Amino acid sequence: MALDVDGVLTDGKLFIGSNGIEYKSFNVKDGMGISLARYTGIKIAFITGKKSESVSIRSKELNVDFLFEGIQNKKKVLIELASSLNINLQNVFYMGDDINDLSVIDLVGFSAAPKNAIEIVRNSVCFVSKYNGGEGAVREAIDYILSKQNNYNMLINEYINNETIINNH
Repeated sequence: MALDVDGVLTDGKLFIGSNGIEYKSFNVKDGMGISLARYTGIKIAFITGKKSESVSIRSKELNVDFLFEGIQNKKKVLIELASSLNINLQNVFYMGDDINDLSVIDLVGFSAAPKNAIEIVRNSVCFVSKYNGGEGAVREAIDYILSKQNNYNMLINEYINNETIINNH
């Protein structure tokens, strides 16, 4: 599972303080969805065009498997990652919201976009969330995927009853 960050995991707004530090807002529901996906064995990658300390911190909190920042060619990164993991791109999920995500969306087996993604992206993906980026769109897509692959209620019960889970959502 690969995710864009700005506009997908965040609402796309950038807050830059007078100290020059950039701040971003993440949704805890998306974080819980990522934790649940990881629990099922899904590898998670963030692939973003910007470099941000906020993204680095959030990816560590969520134990994201791969973080690629400052990436101009997301397609190349995803192809190399899938190859290194021996994963067919038809078995990869990607969620993006803007034109720099289109080449990846066309490459993967299942793609999604937040409700407020640009029109060309919404028209290119398999699944459009009813939520905007940064407002639970990632969680909705993860729930959709997991409910198609698993007995979702049993998965949830197993997840919440597993005492070894650390919920950093």
